[in-house]
Amino acid sequence: MLVKGYSSLAQLQQLSIFQDLAIAQLESLIPCSYLKEYQQNEIVMHEGDRIPPQLHGLIRGRLEIKKTADNGKETIVRLIPPGELFAAPAIFGNGIAPATVISQVESQILTIDRQALLQVISQSPEISLGILEVFNQRLQQLHNTVHGLISERAMVRLVKLLQYYSDRDGTHLDEQGDRLNIKLPYYQIARSIGITYEECVRLFKKLKGIVIYQRGGTIIVRDWKKLAAISEQ
Repeated sequence: MLVKGYSSLAQLQQLSIFQDLAIAQLESLIPCSYLKEYQQNEIVMHEGDRIPPQLHGLIRGRLEIKKTADNGKETIVRLIPPGELFAAPAIFGNGIAPATVISQVESQILTIDRQALLQVISQSPEISLGILEVFNQRLQQLHNTVHGLISERAMVRLVKLLQYYSDRDGTHLDEQGDRLNIKLPYYQIARSIGITYEECVRLFKKLKGIVIYQRGGTIIVRDWKKLAAISEQ
């Protein structure tokens, strides 16, 4: 980890909850906001760590959020893209990290002291609504993940995962179909939907002609309707 000092106005504006905030209010946060840079695969925080009372947001890179069961099995809860918040208990809760956060690639994280944030919220209450909306979406996603792991077939969970990242990160059209903007390697998909690496490979073989998987996690969906139909069988 490398501490870079105060953030800039432009960096604060990269967090979705601040994009509509007045310049003067954002400027008041600069002396209370700090930048930290992490290398690829560096641990940002461990599950169970006590974390300082700060808002945490990702400015650049990508974070992996994972939990470890008592038997040692790891599950990737979600991937955090730039502009999003994480580590909710640091602001609302007991200050204990609920999961391990890993920097998948070189990443830059912005933190803001809780007291400074509360002062700005008192002037712009809509910020608190934005924060609550973000964490409410996370709770809903966690609920859907748990429900899926308990009651849905692995193929259904895989299809829903591809649809989720397509909606969140988007796709772009190439000559083979819709290419997901985010790369999802086999191991990452397997840990996200609670299956083994080998089972994940077998599922993609069953989707041959509908989904193309390329080395490194590049995924191309050739027919979304057929993919959705498989999950309904």
